[in-house]
Amino acid sequence: MARGWESKSVDEQMAEAERAREEVAPPPSAEERERAARLEALTLDRARTLQQLQTACDRRYRAQLEAALAHLDAAIAGLERAGAGDPAKPTQT
Repeated sequence: MARGWESKSVDEQMAEAERAREEVAPPPSAEERERAARLEALTLDRARTLQQLQTACDRRYRAQLEAALAHLDAAIAGLERAGAGDPAKPTQT
């Protein structure tokens, strides 16, 4: 019995799925995983510091939190620049 048009479409979809599995990006290196974990930790620290800054009343404590926020922003920017140096890694904006 002859195969219908729909069967060919299914075969094409299966072949496309197989090609997509072959084109999967390689797993990140240990250094990339470490950088991503550090970036996530810094981002969480920044969010916590911002929340504390929004509720702080004492001007000296606010100044300390603002300094911490500036330090975290610099550290995050440094990690993002380090990640942007590798052309194989996509950069997020």
